[in-house]
Amino acid sequence: MIQVLHAARFLELVSDGRWEYVRRRNASAVVGIIAVTPAGGLLLVEQQRIPVGGPVIELPAGLVGDEQADEDILTAAGRELEEETGWLPASCRVLTRGPSSAGLTSEVSTLVLARDLRRTGPGGGVPGEGITVHEVPLTDVPAWLAGRAAQGVLIDHKIHAALWWLGHANTI
Repeated sequence: MIQVLHAARFLELVSDGRWEYVRRRNASAVVGIIAVTPAGGLLLVEQQRIPVGGPVIELPAGLVGDEQADEDILTAAGRELEEETGWLPASCRVLTRGPSSAGLTSEVSTLVLARDLRRTGPGGGVPGEGITVHEVPLTDVPAWLAGRAAQGVLIDHKIHAALWWLGHANTI
């Protein structure tokens, strides 16, 4: 039986038997977006992440159902991509889903491929998010990430999954 140990505005700490973990109160899912521009650049975002004490390079991503309870995951992917990067996809496709951190949270992330992008604005997220958008040529991504990591910037592992998926384009 699940017991709520503490409820905050967006998260709950819960207990299920001997296991304690965190779950979201305001969203039904999380989506990460693999998006390549018409010029061949992988869209990445950078923002300060308080829990890890510094900047993190990530795929564009966001919550599903935080603004509209019955929101479709692909609709949310398009909305989040445009909000964070200023690029709107003509279509999105689910590639895979898996736990974000299975020992800490019930959160499951869905990785989505965004196709046929069209530039609509500067991106940067909603006020207060402080998102910096990076469009990195696909061939340069590994070296670019290594350089950023050498500067002390953390790199989200989902980017490496995105590169794997993009390297298997005939299967997606």
